Order: sequence, then C-alpha cells, then structure tokens
Amino acid sequence: MPNLTFTGIGSGLQVSDIVNAIVGAEKAPFVSRTNAQQGKITTDISAIGALKSALESVTDSIEALADTDKYQLRSAKGTDSFITLSASKDTQIGHYSVEVDALAQSHKLMSSAIDGEEAVGEGTLNIAVASGNFDIVVSATDTLSDIRDAINDSTDNDSIIATIITDNDGQHLIMTSRETGVANTITTTVTDSDGNNSDNLGLSRLAYDVSDPDPLLHITNLSEVTAALDAQITIDGTLVVSSSTNEFKNVIDGVDITVKKIHDVDDDISQISFTENNSNIRSGIEKFIESYNELLKLSNILGQAGESGAGPLAGDSLLRGVMGKLRQELSKGFDIGNGKTLSLSELGVHSDRYGVLTLDTDDLNDFIDSDIDGVQLFFVGTDSTNGFANSLKSLTEFYTDKEGIIQNRIDSGKNRLDRLDDDSLAFARKMDSLEARLFAQYNAMDLIVAGLNATSSYLMAQLDNMPGVVRQYKK
Repeated sequence: MPNLTFTGIGSGLQVSDIVNAIVGAEKAPFVSRTNAQQGKITTDISAIGALKSALESVTDSIEALADTDKYQLRSAKGTDSFITLSASKDTQIGHYSVEVDALAQSHKLMSSAIDGEEAVGEGTLNIAVASGNFDIVVSATDTLSDIRDAINDSTDNDSIIATIITDNDGQHLIMTSRETGVANTITTTVTDSDGNNSDNLGLSRLAYDVSDPDPLLHITNLSEVTAALDAQITIDGTLVVSSSTNEFKNVIDGVDITVKKIHDVDDDISQISFTENNSNIRSGIEKFIESYNELLKLSNILGQAGESGAGPLAGDSLLRGVMGKLRQELSKGFDIGNGKTLSLSELGVHSDRYGVLTLDTDDLNDFIDSDIDGVQLFFVGTDSTNGFANSLKSLTEFYTDKEGIIQNRIDSGKNRLDRLDDDSLAFARKMDSLEARLFAQYNAMDLIVAGLNATSSYLMAQLDNMPGVVRQYKK
C-alpha cells in the first residue's frame, strides 16, 4: 500500500474503501483456495505421520521376538550375601551347592619407617608383578616421596599403586598390586650403590623377594601387609575351584559366579539352581498385540467412511494396502522344520470379527512346553529364511524407512506446502502492486476532478463580476 494517499479530496469519493473492496475481491478466491489446499495437505501429512508412528511401534514391539539370544533363557536362583549369579542360555537345568572358602586379595607390601627428609639410598629398584616388571632409578638425594612419585608416574607401570602412610615413627612406603590373586604377587629387587643388595641398608631396605623355593634365600626387608590370595569355592562339597579374582566364569557351563563373603563354619552353604525361562516370548507377543491393536484402532479412525463423517485417509490406497498386507502376514504359516509350519493362531493369538487380537496364554504355554525350538524358528527363522518377526519387521520398514513410501509421501506434502507458500508470497506482491496502481489511478482522477471544480468556481466568479449582469438575490 502506498505510504500516503488522498481520499476523495476533490471528488468526495471514498477512495480507500473502493480500493480495498476491489483488492479484497481479488484476494478472496485465492486465499480461500490456498487455505483449503494447505488444510488438506497438512491434514494428510498429520494422518500419514500418525500411521507411520503406529507402524514403527509395531516394529519396535516385535524386535525382541526377532532376536535368537532372547530364547530359551535360564533363570538363576541362589544369589545371597555370599555369592551372585548370572546364567546364559547355555546353562543346563540343575541344582548345586556352593561354599566360599576364600576371597581374592591384592598383594600389599610396606617399608620400615623412614624419615620424610631422609635420602633412601642410591641405585635401581626393579618391581615385578606377574609377567611384567619395570625399573625405578633412584638418585642419592631421593626421599620416599620421590620414589613413590617415580613409581606412580612410570609409563611402564600398570601393575601397582604406591602411597605413603606416616605414623609416629616416620614414613612408610606402601605398594599394592592393582590386580588380585597369587599370580600378582609383588617382587622388588635392588641394585644398591653400596654393592650389597639385601642388607636392609640404603636402597636395599625396599627389597622383597620370596620367589626362591628355599625359604633361607628369601629377602623380606619389606613387610607383607596383605598376602596375595586366590578366591576359592567348593561345588557340591567335592569340586574345588580357584580364581585370581572373585569371579568364576563358566565354572559351571554357562554360569558366572561372583563371591562376596567367606562361609563360616556355622553358615548355611549357598544353594543355587537353574530353570528354563521363556517368559520373554509371552511378554513379546503381548507387546506386539497391544501395538497392533493400537494401529488397527488408528487405521479405523483414519479410514472411517459413512454418515458420521469421513476420516482423513478414507479410501486412501496406502492405508488399505498396508493394513491388508499386515492381515496377510498375521495369517501366514512359517516353516519350523520337519515339514511342519506354524501360525500365530496356533500359538494362541486369535482375531475377532473386527480384527482385534487377543492371546490365549494356555495355548501358548502348551506349545512352548511341547516344542520350544519350533516357537523360536517360527519367530526368528533360519539364516536363509525369515521367521514371523523378521518378516513382519521387513514389511513395516518398507513403509517406515527414511526412504520408504510413507516418508516419500510426507516429503511430497511438505514440498507442496512450500510451493503454496511461494505462491502466496508472489500473490501478495501482485496484490500490493494492484493496490498501489488503483490508488495512483483514483488519486489522479481525484486531482483532475479537484482541478475541474476549481476552474468551475473561478468561471462562475468571473461571470458574476461581469458588467450588465443582473445579480440574482434570494428573497
């Protein structure tokens, strides 16, 4: 609209009202048509998006039933204050007793008291744990704190932690193995600058070596605070098992046992048992039924047609197609070996006349008890053939993938909305131009009429003043 307009100064016409009426008459059909198109496309995108979300829920619900590792699991009982258990599907059903004889410990050594300002002694300290070892070069001025820092900062050290404890007698260097078990015993050997590597003077005060079979050759200038110990358990009163950690992996096929506390003489020995657990199958089917029934309910709303009104996807081929294919999938039989096939209905999944699914748990449990391998094959399939779960997942993902049919339709709708927005902007510019042109034309006309009125007034005034003209006076 022009910044400045003159409304009928000369003509007396309501120019603004006239221009607005003309422009409004031009706008109304376009705006009405565009709003209707935008509303229809937006409704379609929303409806298709809701359908996609419901299909994705069906896909997610069937996910667990497509995983081989989720079948024929085992329930482990017997976790108490002494042990914890975990069992894989490889665990055989059975019952055992477990007694904890010992817990694994880290090796810990302590030096005698040394003044914090005292130089310990010059030389090389070698620290060995398991199959690894590293050297610490000690200068003539190094204190226990310097040696501690050198141990902890060594790039070759991944086996021990060094710290200092200060008591009334002075500082003590503490070295603790990072890992538990006898295999992680700490050995320290010294190359002392005074030539004597075991006399408990100078750097040899940090020597500890009990690796020789002859106890007379042991060097124990460091005190053993905590011995390196393996954990030990006794299974069924006779089978003794050791571990460098407090975990016993696969000591019973498929079973991991973690020990937490030693059984005392008066303690009841831990009793453990393993049973078959197929509850995931029922829960998986129930989740699938719930998500499918929600999809069915949504599809009925979206595709509704009748006197009460039509749904946004009434008569839509996409909605009919996907629901038809899903119904076919639900009734299909899948190979479970030995020339046999199995369908959902045989597992207790039944459909009423409206297509709503329900589960008969007795039928399901009976089939699980009689042929759990067949149930697994029905849902999972084989390396070469899809079972129900993977087949259904492939079907739904055909529609819901980012390159799938539904997403392509949503993208197409968004592109159409973008084009309508562009058309609206172009039309708005066209209306602004029309409005400006009309105002210019009407204002020009108004100026002409104003000029004519001024000329008429002037002529009348001149005629009134001409000689011989008889003035007319009103009585």
